[in-house]
Amino acid sequence: MKQHFTVRQGALDGVEAFLSVAQHRSFRKAAAELGVTPSAISQAVRALETRIGAALFIRTTRSVGLTEAGERFLSRAKPAFEELVAASHVASELGQRPSGLLRLSVPRAVVPILLEPLVASFCEAYPEVEVEIAASAELVDLAAKGFDAGVRMGQFIAADMVTVRLTPPFRFVIVGSPAYFARKDRPERPDDLRRHACLRWRRSNGGLALWSLDDQGRAIEMAVSGPLIASDFPTMLGAALEGIGLAQVPEPIAAEAVRAGKLVRVLEPFAPMAPGVFLYYPGHRQIMPKLRAFIDHVKSRSAAARESRAPRGNAS
Repeated sequence: MKQHFTVRQGALDGVEAFLSVAQHRSFRKAAAELGVTPSAISQAVRALETRIGAALFIRTTRSVGLTEAGERFLSRAKPAFEELVAASHVASELGQRPSGLLRLSVPRAVVPILLEPLVASFCEAYPEVEVEIAASAELVDLAAKGFDAGVRMGQFIAADMVTVRLTPPFRFVIVGSPAYFARKDRPERPDDLRRHACLRWRRSNGGLALWSLDDQGRAIEMAVSGPLIASDFPTMLGAALEGIGLAQVPEPIAAEAVRAGKLVRVLEPFAPMAPGVFLYYPGHRQIMPKLRAFIDHVKSRSAAARESRAPRGNAS
């Protein structure tokens, strides 16, 4: 049968008092060191002896010595208590300033276009923080998996999370390569997609995502077909670049390839809007300084980006 061992409530009470008395061989000096009365020290040690079931000190009017039980208790309790104090100091330091390991769960697609420049400037500003990026399409439980925060598109974030915007809203665009359109006519209406090879995306829950379109405010969801199923947008984009088929992806991901003429947008009037990409984290616990620093850094960079995009008046 499996045994369960637990520390009894109050089991550590009196240990600090015992260690101080053992060090000074004096209840009075221990009381002065701990800032309490000799009577309080005596009561704490007596209660500890009662719980243990053995006398720890030999007391006389002139001196204080350790019993054999006290010697054995001291040999084990002193290093253990010092480790507890050291552990408290380490944890306290993490709670006082930005330091330690900041773990982020993110989709692979946002790493090169969004997270790399953001993390680079953050690491420069906060050298005591190590950033770990776990790139995955899976929607993980942040707390259960030990992550401080995550990055996802807004529509996939649970309602009980606190969010910080990383990007403006953007469109989901349908793109194909010039080589693909050399073989196929460009679609003009959503129904035309039924005659095209459409690359599909499998969600982290195992289901195949429908293609979403917007017909003048009327949402359309279509089950499409094609030769390839992927679990992330970069793979779909790469397949579209190779001419395998059409891909529906966030516009920022495809922007560079479109500018270079490697991909062509189609059905643009039907492109739906997405709320954008957000940093998110649980809101029911105290925020550690490392995460608070990253949140503030994100907000500062976002504000600077908005200011740079804002139209400027003509100088007089």
